Amino acid sequence: MAEPETFKIRRLEISDKRKGFIELLGQLTVAGSLTDEEFDGRFEEISSYGDDHVICVIEDEASGKIAATGSVMIEKKFVRSCGKVGHIEDVVVDSGFRGKQLGKTVVEFLMDHCKSMGCYKVILDCSVEKKSFYEKCGLTNKAIQMSKYFA
Repeated sequence: MAEPETFKIRRLEISDKRKGFIELLGQLTVAGSLTDEEFDGRFEEISSYGDDHVICVIEDEASGKIAATGSVMIEKKFVRSCGKVGHIEDVVVDSGFRGKQLGKTVVEFLMDHCKSMGCYKVILDCSVEKKSFYEKCGLTNKAIQMSKYFA
């Protein structure tokens, strides 16, 4: 009999690189290859931002594998009486763990963080194909995304 899946949501830890974190990001976009030194340096940099930049992961404790992740950055503004906006990015669930509500759990964790930080809104960009998923998470289509990528 297979072990039951036990999922734990938490902040990213430096040891998560060896639990498949970078490979998981590769299921979303071009992650590239990182040496341990590059990963550790970026981890320390992001950690230095404290609650203004949070990366969460869901670990499948049975396998020790990172099953899902997402991040949020808090933008401090002058508008809205020096308000704050949360920007959700890089939400992905490992293909082997999809259909278990892990993506929704990640988004809710990040939105709860934004609310606790006093943000007046949270925003994200997504593909047309992901629109209905984010609507199920309580977000609404508000505007058009524009982007320019630099080579």
